[in-house]
Amino acid sequence: METKAYSSGVNVALRNLRARGVPDVPEDVDFLMEHLNDPNFDYHAELHSPTSSSTDVSELEPKKKTLSEYSGGASDFDTESRAESSTRYSTASRTTTPSTFEYDDESPYPEVRAAVSSIDDPTMHVNTFRMWVLGIFYTIVISALNQFFSMRYPSILITGIIAQLTALPLGKAMERVLPTTRFNTYGYTWSFNPGPFNIKEHVLITVMANVVVSGAYATDIIATQKVFYNQTLSISYELCLVLSTQLIGFSLGGLLRQFLVWPSSMIWPGALVSSALFNTLHKSYGKHDHRHVSREKFFCIALACSFVWYWVPGYLWTGLSVFNWVCWIAPNNVAVNALFGTSTGLGMGILTFDWSMISYIGSPLVTPWWSEANTVVALVVCFWIITPIIYFTNTWFTAFLPISSYLTFDNTGMPYDPSLVVTNGTFDVAQYEAYSPVFMTATMAIAYGVAFAAFSSVVVHTFLWYRRDIVRRFKSSLKDERDVHSRLMQAYSEVPQWWYVILGLVMLLLLFVTVEIFPTDLPIWAVCVALALAALLAIPVGMLQAITNQQIALNVMFEMIGAYLLPGKPIAVMIFKASAYMGTNQAVGFAGDLKLGHYMKVPPRLMFMAQVLAAFISSIVVTLVQNWMFANIVDICQPNQAQFFTCPSTGTFASASLIWGSIGPERLFSPGAMYSPLLWFFAVGALLPVPFYYLARRFPLSYWRYINIPVFFAGIGAMPPATGINFASWAIVGFIFQWFMRRYHFRWWMRYNYILSAGLDAGVGIGLIVIFFLLQMPKGGITLNWWGNTVWTTTADALGTPLYTMPTGQLFGPSTWS
Repeated sequence: METKAYSSGVNVALRNLRARGVPDVPEDVDFLMEHLNDPNFDYHAELHSPTSSSTDVSELEPKKKTLSEYSGGASDFDTESRAESSTRYSTASRTTTPSTFEYDDESPYPEVRAAVSSIDDPTMHVNTFRMWVLGIFYTIVISALNQFFSMRYPSILITGIIAQLTALPLGKAMERVLPTTRFNTYGYTWSFNPGPFNIKEHVLITVMANVVVSGAYATDIIATQKVFYNQTLSISYELCLVLSTQLIGFSLGGLLRQFLVWPSSMIWPGALVSSALFNTLHKSYGKHDHRHVSREKFFCIALACSFVWYWVPGYLWTGLSVFNWVCWIAPNNVAVNALFGTSTGLGMGILTFDWSMISYIGSPLVTPWWSEANTVVALVVCFWIITPIIYFTNTWFTAFLPISSYLTFDNTGMPYDPSLVVTNGTFDVAQYEAYSPVFMTATMAIAYGVAFAAFSSVVVHTFLWYRRDIVRRFKSSLKDERDVHSRLMQAYSEVPQWWYVILGLVMLLLLFVTVEIFPTDLPIWAVCVALALAALLAIPVGMLQAITNQQIALNVMFEMIGAYLLPGKPIAVMIFKASAYMGTNQAVGFAGDLKLGHYMKVPPRLMFMAQVLAAFISSIVVTLVQNWMFANIVDICQPNQAQFFTCPSTGTFASASLIWGSIGPERLFSPGAMYSPLLWFFAVGALLPVPFYYLARRFPLSYWRYINIPVFFAGIGAMPPATGINFASWAIVGFIFQWFMRRYHFRWWMRYNYILSAGLDAGVGIGLIVIFFLLQMPKGGITLNWWGNTVWTTTADALGTPLYTMPTGQLFGPSTWS
C-alpha cells in the first residue's frame, strides 16, 4: 500500500473567497469556533448529522461543501477588504462565476481569515538598520520596566502590543529622517533607509519585544537567595544563571515547528491579535477615515483616559483599587474579611476600578470568552466553595492562618523563617525538629492541588485529542502543509536544525559550568533530567496554548520531581525547576512568535536571530535592574514596603523552595503526611477530561466542546498572590467585550477591541511610572493620608487576622514532627 505524506489540508468548497491583501470579517466566525477545542471537527459532514472523519486527503476529495451552508449566507466582508484584494501569489482557480476554492488558498479557520492576509511580497526589505535599532530599543526598555514592576503588587505588564502600536510612528519617522545613501560592504549593498517602513520590519520589532515581556524566570531564584536565604551572590553567577536558563529553551523551539507552527489547526489566538493589528495599522496609517474614528486616534484617547483615571485608584483613592467595600462595613469581622478581603481574603467583592487589578492575570480583551468562562467557573468551585469549607472547618489548621497568602507559616502563625532550617544551603533536620513544621494557607493548599490536577489533565487531554496528529507530524515537513500560509512560506529558507543544536549546546555548557563552579548543589545529571522533562512536555503544553490561549504552568510538577531527586537542597531544586520550566516555556513562546512570523511571512532565519538577540540582551538588563532595585529601594520584598514593592512572585517562589527544596514532599504530600489528600487531585485531573471528550465528540456542535479541563485548572494558577477580585473583574470585562461586543457589535470589536486593550495597558503603565518617580520615590514619598487611602489598611483583611488565634506562648498543629 502506498504511504501518503501527512497533510493538514482539507478540501472544502468556499464561496466568493479570493486572495486578500487585508483580512476579511466573515459571519461564520462564531459558528466554527469548535476547532478551538476540537481540531478534528469534521467540516465535511452534513450539518444536521455531524460525524467524525479521517483527515486523509483521498477520503475528503469527494466531500466538498460550501461555506454558505454553514454560515447561512454571504460573508460580512469589510468593503475595503474586498476592494483591495489581490490575486498575486495565489494559485486559486478562477472563473467568471463564484469560484470553488480548496482550503489550499484559504485557511480553514475563519479567525485566521479575519486576521491574516493570504498574499505576500517576498521583495520587502526586512533586515534593516531601523528594525534592529528599534528592536533593541524596545528590548531594553520593556525588559527594564517589566522587571521593575514585577516586584510590585498591584503590578502592570508592558505587553508587546505597546511596542507594536508605538513602533509604527517611530519607524515612519526614521523613514523620513534617515539618509537613503547606499553602501557597498564586501559586495553587500545596504542603506540606513532602503525604502518605506514596512509591515515585516514592524513584525520583527514587535517579536523582539514579545520575547522579553515576561522577563527572566531565574531572577526569582536570585531574589530568593538574597532575601530568604541571606546569601551574597556574585554578578557573574547571576548573569550565567539567567542567560543559560533563559536561552536554552530556544533550541527546543526548533523541534516544535512541525507540531505548533506549520499546522493550520494551531491558530495561536495571541498571534491572530497581533496579525490583525499589523494589517489594520499598516492599511490605515496616515489615512483619514471619514466613517470611523481612526485606530490611532482611538488608541490615543484610550491611553489618555486610562492614564488620567489611574491617578484615582492608584494614588488619590487607593480603596477603589482593592475595593473590599464589605470589609469597610465590618472591619473587625474575620469571617467577612476572609471572604470579601483582597489582601488576605478570597476577593468575593467582585469589582475593582483599577485596570492594573483587572488585567493582573492578563488582558480580558484578548483571551477568548469560552476560555475565560472555564477559568471563572474554576474560581467559584475551587476557591469560593472548596476553600471556605476547608478554612472554616479548620482542615490542616488553616483557621489559625489568613485564608489566603502566598507565604508559608510556622506553628505560631508567623511567616516561616527558612534560615532556621537551612545550614549552608542544605536542609538541617535537627533544626527543623526544633523549630516547626510548615503550614500552608487554604488557598495555597488548593493551589497545589489545582497544579497537580492541571498536570495530569494536560497529559490525558493531549492524548485524547491530539495523539494521532502528534504521531503523524513526526514525519511531516513544511512542504506537506497545504494551507496558503505554509505554501507562501516556502519562498524563504528555513532555519537549519544545526542552528538550534549549536545554541542548545552552548547554553547547556554554560549551565553546566554555572552549577559546577558556583555552590548550587545541583549535579549535572539532574540538569539533564530537567531538560529531558522540558522536551517531553513542550509539545502538549504548546498545543494547548496554541488552541486555547492559556498557558499550562508545570512549575509545581517540576518542583516535586526535583525535590524527590534532590532532597534537602532548596537552591538545587529551584535551579532544576527553572531549567525544566524555562525549557518548556521558552520553547513554546519561541514557537508562538514563529507562528506570528508564519502568518506575516517573515523570513524564519531573521526571526531566529531577532529572538535570540532579544533574549540575550534582556537577560543582562533584567539582572542589572534587579540589582539596582535591591541597592536603592528601602525594605524591598518586605510585606509592608511603603511603595508596595513586596515581591509577590518572589514570595511565592521562596515558599515553594521551602516546601519542596528544604522540607521536601515526603514530609508534606507522601501518604500519611498532613497534605497527602491533595494527591487525589492527580486522579481528578486525569479522569475529568474523559467524559467531556466523549460528549464533545458525540455532540460536536454543542457547548460541550467549550469545556476544557486543562484550562479549567491552569487558568486559576495565579491565585495566590492573585485574589478572587482579579479573576471576577477580569471575567466581567471579558464577558462584555469578548462575548457581548463580539457577538452583537462585531465590526466595532474587530476595529477597536485589541487597540482598547493596548491603550488601557499603556495608560496604566505610564501612570505607574509617573506616580512612582514623581510622588512616591523622592525623599520618602508624598502620601495622601485620608479615609479613602486608609480605610482598607485597618481591616482584618489587610492585617491578615486569622479566624482562630493562639494565646501567647502556645502552639498549634501536631506535637511532634520529623
